[in-house]
Amino acid sequence: MARRLPSQPPVLPGFSTIRILGSGGFADVFLYEQNMPRRQVAVKVMLSEIVNDQVRQMFQAEANLMAQLSAHPSILTVYQASVSSDGRPYLVMELCSSSLSERYRRERIPVPEVLRIAVKIGSAIETAHRAGVLHRDIKPSNILLTAYGHPVLSDFGIASTLSEADTQESVGLSIPWSAPEVLMDETPGSIESEIWSLAATVYSLLAGRSPFEVPGESNKSTDLISRINRAKVQPIGRSDVPPTLERVLQKAMSRRPEARPLSVLELVREFQAIETELGVPQTPIEVAMDDWALATVSDLEDRTRIRAVAGAATPVKNRRRRRLPPGTYSSVGTVLRQSVGGPQSSGTSPIVQSRGMQALAWVLVASAVLVIGLGATATLVLIKANTDVIPKVTDISAATSVDAVTFSWSDPGLRANDSYQITTNTGGSSIQTAAAYRVDAKSGDRVCITVTVNREGKTGGPSGEKCVDFGG
Repeated sequence: MARRLPSQPPVLPGFSTIRILGSGGFADVFLYEQNMPRRQVAVKVMLSEIVNDQVRQMFQAEANLMAQLSAHPSILTVYQASVSSDGRPYLVMELCSSSLSERYRRERIPVPEVLRIAVKIGSAIETAHRAGVLHRDIKPSNILLTAYGHPVLSDFGIASTLSEADTQESVGLSIPWSAPEVLMDETPGSIESEIWSLAATVYSLLAGRSPFEVPGESNKSTDLISRINRAKVQPIGRSDVPPTLERVLQKAMSRRPEARPLSVLELVREFQAIETELGVPQTPIEVAMDDWALATVSDLEDRTRIRAVAGAATPVKNRRRRRLPPGTYSSVGTVLRQSVGGPQSSGTSPIVQSRGMQALAWVLVASAVLVIGLGATATLVLIKANTDVIPKVTDISAATSVDAVTFSWSDPGLRANDSYQITTNTGGSSIQTAAAYRVDAKSGDRVCITVTVNREGKTGGPSGEKCVDFGG
């Protein structure tokens, strides 16, 4: 099948054309040089034959959305968007390399490097989901690398916008990385299908092929769709890939969406647990916090102001509990943002960060009353709160049934977004918030588990191994 020739690059004020970078089904990407400030940029230009008034309106909405999402350090940066003199909408983007999509096919990428990419790209997808956005085309070729080797997710919005315009059949699917329910037209896309696509992408980076490609056999679209619908994931075939990682990917690519992790964040935490298993530092999770994105200077001043409590507090039962996003801590009216190394969103006010305060936070508690004799003197007490102390599970119990052992334990004091990291002597593992874990067993088995608490990418002390000799 002959490929179409690229369109003519439009004349853009303030930019000089250099060359074509690539072509897709809906747009061409050109290398331009921006005159002020002087830098090279990638410009995606939509094809004139698909542009109409409705597409232009949706393109504007997508451009605005992209500008907000691209503040994330693992989402491709968009500098500006407009419409050229010949009527074609275009995006001016950071110039990145597509070398990763070629590299995984020709060489083995180290497992720790793949996990680092998985956590960073997963963080970007989770951030988009929290903004109500589905990417719908997660695959290796949409992961680009910045000049500093940082992975970024590209191609947000264009395909999903066109699909919303009832042209999904012309958008096409990236079959090897599309979930079975998408291929079967059961859904145009969901969080569960994006979990599947992220897992399929990570699998590809490790295996050098998409999950349902079979070397030496026919790998036509119909073959791939049939295998994906059966959902029998083949082993990756690398001795350096831990079995726990294979199991995590198989679960995330389950045929049943409800059997997959509940969110991309949950899957990312499982990747972090495998990093710990391999003895490499956990890659920080980078998830945007919408609270701060909308804050004004007065909001920030108000949040960091300490007030004495006057009168009785509102009863806790009448308050609606709000789960804070990862990386956020709240204590006595003060909110600190955990430093994750990513840039701040443009246009937002300065944020009180925990940089330089990674282990300790100082909290002022007002209205501590010291009663001396007949007089009461109000004072301020400075309390040193050690936020680095992660609770430890100490009281694991076990109950047996006909074919399993169920371990359970008391909550040692988990915070919102903490999780339990569970490992067994048979190689099983789980990242979960439930304080119970079931292990299938048969007569004569010795079943053991260890439980640790995971908090913001760090693990606490292990519980000590709890073992049961299963008698059937």
